[in-house]
Amino acid sequence: MTGFFLSQIEGLDPLTSGEVLVAQNVFFALIALVMILAALRMVTTENIVHAALYLVIVLAGAAGMFILLGAEFVAVTQILVYIGAIIVLFLFGIMLTKGSFGTEEGEFRERNQMAVLVGVLIVAVTSGSFIDSFRDAELNREAPSTTAEIGDTIFGQFIIPFEAISVLLLAALIGSVVIARRDL
Repeated sequence: MTGFFLSQIEGLDPLTSGEVLVAQNVFFALIALVMILAALRMVTTENIVHAALYLVIVLAGAAGMFILLGAEFVAVTQILVYIGAIIVLFLFGIMLTKGSFGTEEGEFRERNQMAVLVGVLIVAVTSGSFIDSFRDAELNREAPSTTAEIGDTIFGQFIIPFEAISVLLLAALIGSVVIARRDL
């Protein structure tokens, strides 16, 4: 989408113009850099509220990536569901619990090196498996692209998985209410 808008401003063809692809790559690199820095800060901060706010930055960056890919519906869904609902729920959970919010000297300091090593190993194995799995894969050009087509697909072809997920989320919500009532 960004490439499309840039091409309209500059009068370029978005499919054949190298300048648009360079601009998209620059935006991708900037968003990726911000996401990586926010993710690193999220897992290294000692304040859980700050960690949740860094998670908001990471999720907003993911929405920006979806916009760069031309998936505006997925980007808006990312913002509404994850940033608008999940993070707000997470922050309310933090605020309503009686946990500490400040910095404390914990036992986790001595495990940082091992955590970094395990994290790098997991990223390497996951990246390798993704590269091997999708090496010869091609994108489905016939996939639904408009909001109406996505809605028809979800509530037509994929209605059973959609309803299964909604029942699972309802069960999780009821379970969290039961656990919270026990603590009160």
